[in-house]
Amino acid sequence: MDKVLDLKYKKITLDNGLDVVLYKDNSIPSVAVNLWYKVGSANEKPGKTGLAHLFEHMMFQGSQNVPKEMHFKYVQEAGGTLNGSTSLDRTNYYETLPSPTLDLALWLESDRMGFFLPALTQEKLDNQREVVMNERRQRYDNQPYGLAWELLFSKLFPGNHPYHWATIGWMKDIESYTLEDVRDFFKTYYAPNNASLVIAGDIDYDYAIKSTEKYFAEIKPYPNIPEVVVPDFELQENKYITYKDNVQLPRLYLMWKSNALYKEDDAKLDVLADALSSSKNSRLYKKLIFEKQLAIDAFAFQYSAQREGVFIIIATARPGVTLEQLKELIFAELEKIYVEGITQEELAKAKNTIISDNIYSLQYISGVANQMNNYNCVLGEPNSFLYDINRYEKLTPEEIRETAIKYLQKPYVELRIVPKQNTEAK
Repeated sequence: MDKVLDLKYKKITLDNGLDVVLYKDNSIPSVAVNLWYKVGSANEKPGKTGLAHLFEHMMFQGSQNVPKEMHFKYVQEAGGTLNGSTSLDRTNYYETLPSPTLDLALWLESDRMGFFLPALTQEKLDNQREVVMNERRQRYDNQPYGLAWELLFSKLFPGNHPYHWATIGWMKDIESYTLEDVRDFFKTYYAPNNASLVIAGDIDYDYAIKSTEKYFAEIKPYPNIPEVVVPDFELQENKYITYKDNVQLPRLYLMWKSNALYKEDDAKLDVLADALSSSKNSRLYKKLIFEKQLAIDAFAFQYSAQREGVFIIIATARPGVTLEQLKELIFAELEKIYVEGITQEELAKAKNTIISDNIYSLQYISGVANQMNNYNCVLGEPNSFLYDINRYEKLTPEEIRETAIKYLQKPYVELRIVPKQNTEAK
């Protein structure tokens, strides 16, 4: 396994600050181009939330030398695929194409990095603002349980915390975007010295380096990219929310502040979540769904972002079952872990599941490229696959027990989403 996960690469940094990571795998005739900008919703300010996500849309609306919608057309006509995504901490754009078309992807990405603003118009902004507003309506406001994430994060994290709002932004902020807001955001964050480019697949190192320099080297860096300020805080007491929604069944959410991505306890919390809910033999599934038959689902997971993490437990009640019944059983299972810990068998299963999932994610060159970019941006080392796996290999049941006590015995946010006709109290 060490040989499989030890991926050799080359890394250079252009004079303008762009990180470039190159990984050669000539087993298939395709290449993945994966570009991360180190800007997400955490870089926004109250009153201007959602701009990072807006740019995921705006960057496909054309640049100086690429007409509107042609980014998709050029890549797809070359036999490739492409997309983008936004998170709390980064925005990424990626293409996978036949290897002879590497220059096409580099040209497209460089043109919108260096020459996006000349093609920006009020018409494009108005169009994409409406697209984002409709996305928010469909995925958040009018989706059953769709506001849960936003309600939880805005309650857990204080108003001056960069994770206080959802990545899509508040609707009133989306409605208020101006052309100046978009220009300022681009001129602040969409810079080569705030980006990381991974080129992986069927490449020649020398050619890939020359092509990258050809397309990106002349793009100017931006000075003084603002640092994200993260206030130090701890939840002082439990917070409770009851939200009436157009749902058929009540659902319980429990959220604790936990550990950030790749920090000391992050892997331990992953293992704890696996023991609680990853399979039919996991603790919450057996107790809530199989034995007591009180819930139709039960999930636990550690959500690890770059600056903070959260640990979440979710359970949906069967008809006639109260959320208080689910909560009582969940905390009873947690209490067992505080006292007894998890078993060696649970630990072994969690390790095997996590390791196999990591290896499985590498079957496509696009997954390799994205993970190398993740490691490069967060850890500074693109080849961190073995480091990542070894975080889990060395864990013990006692460490999982101590970590559960450390985080889950602290104050938490409790959200109950109930049918609108339901009058269940918090």
